[in-house]
Amino acid sequence: MMEKIQRFGSAMLAPVLIFAFAGLAVGIAIICKNEQLLGSIAAEGTGWYNFWSVWESGAWTVFNQMELLFVLGLPIALANKAQARAVLEAGMVYLTFNYFVGSILSIWGPNFNIDFNQDISESAAGTGLKMIAGIKTLDTGIFGAIIISAIVVWLHNRYFEKKLPDFLGIFQGTQYVYALGFFLMMPVALLFCWLWPFAQQGIASMQGLFMSSGVFGVWLYVFLERILIPTGLHHFIYTPFVFGPAVTPNGITKDWVAALPEMANSTKPLSELFPGGGFGLHGNSKVFAPIGIAAAFYSTARPERKKETLALLIPVCLTAVLIGITEPLEFTFLFLAPPLFAVHAVLAATMAATMYAFGLRGNMGGGLIDFLFQNWIPLWSNHHSTYIAQIIIGLIFTAIYFVVFRFLILKFDFKTPGREDTNESPKLYSKAEYKQAKKDGTLKAGSSVAAGSAAAAGVATAEAPSDLSDDPYSQRANDFLALLGGAENITSVNNCATRLRVSVDDPELVATEGDFKSAGALGLVNKGKALQVIVGMDVPQVRDRFESMVNSGK
Repeated sequence: MMEKIQRFGSAMLAPVLIFAFAGLAVGIAIICKNEQLLGSIAAEGTGWYNFWSVWESGAWTVFNQMELLFVLGLPIALANKAQARAVLEAGMVYLTFNYFVGSILSIWGPNFNIDFNQDISESAAGTGLKMIAGIKTLDTGIFGAIIISAIVVWLHNRYFEKKLPDFLGIFQGTQYVYALGFFLMMPVALLFCWLWPFAQQGIASMQGLFMSSGVFGVWLYVFLERILIPTGLHHFIYTPFVFGPAVTPNGITKDWVAALPEMANSTKPLSELFPGGGFGLHGNSKVFAPIGIAAAFYSTARPERKKETLALLIPVCLTAVLIGITEPLEFTFLFLAPPLFAVHAVLAATMAATMYAFGLRGNMGGGLIDFLFQNWIPLWSNHHSTYIAQIIIGLIFTAIYFVVFRFLILKFDFKTPGREDTNESPKLYSKAEYKQAKKDGTLKAGSSVAAGSAAAAGVATAEAPSDLSDDPYSQRANDFLALLGGAENITSVNNCATRLRVSVDDPELVATEGDFKSAGALGLVNKGKALQVIVGMDVPQVRDRFESMVNSGK
């Protein structure tokens, strides 16, 4: 069950990552239309203003169609086969669901205590209704989208390949899945009409609870968002706040960007203008913490390994600071020194809570690019004092991270990067030799026979195919597959931002973490049949090759 929950959580990453560029595009438009910053050229009616108005209308696409984004994005990661067709099925079934809901409410709305005749042309906030893809329907937000998409993925995985009688052959595959979804959506739509108004009342109560929780609420939110990263469940923590109605009607991501023009022209404190923005500060640990952590790792590395350690830390540190993807950095020490990760979660929460106490609010879930274009640049004129305080607090915590991490590493001799006890480079094992060595109790990092044994695992070898040497993605995918026991041992494949998530049939065939590192992985999380190969930011490309090899191997 935990494996399925983790897989579902990581699947949300595909649509979430699109918000990084979308937010940047909207932020640029708002900056370029700010007359206070650019003068008369940005006045309404000028050619410059009109150009950026057109740009902005397109930039809002992702925020205005968040439900469709999640509906179409989840099947990419969750469908076991024919993902493109699963996306098509999910989109059509979701639209069908909304048409059913709209029709039910237009006829029997008063029976559900819903005034379906409300005018929602300006804003759906507070009405419980929304226009989705031109359909007037219940405002179920991304939660409704995720539920419907999950139902369709389940139907797809179970029935897409079902063989029907020959005379019904035209209804096989996508047609069959959609037909099942069509019949299922009518009772599901009825259930939503009946139950969702109660959920909306609960969400409103939850908003009040979190808004009144103050500093402690922000601290707890950020702590959970960080500490749950190894499980993949952190997606379930931030999603209701950032993309759902936990503290603002449409989620912090959308509502913050929509409020930017008004806030840019106001001198009122950000805490008054956007009180829910305290739950959008978790990205501060992604910008200010990595520098202190990396400095602690470098300063405690063995002298002869400092250069190697620096080469490892620079790219992952820049990735974290600039775009807010922290997993490459965090996974360089999470499994080598778990107590440091717990300390990291505490410090990250304390940093955000401190900034909140000093009046900071914002949409700062990403990295420095988010800070600049969605916060600092458009709002600096009237709110620079708050941002200066943020930077000072952030740099203080950078120093705290360095001091605390360095002390703990030296005190407890944690084997962080550059402090490993051995200089040996572990080599790859084959499926057969690894299994035999494990039985004999003679397994060590030192056997270099991955190529010959990969064939025994049912995959292409790492040395034989000449095309692999020119493709680093295929090379790693090939090696990882051999180390995981071959294609026949793989039962499911998925990925998140940096990890290749794989389920295996026989965990005894899986090699050691050292073997995976020698094949180019940053690490391995081994939970029996559920494994996570820490690949890095190019995991989508590696997963694509890996999955092709699995399918061809079977």
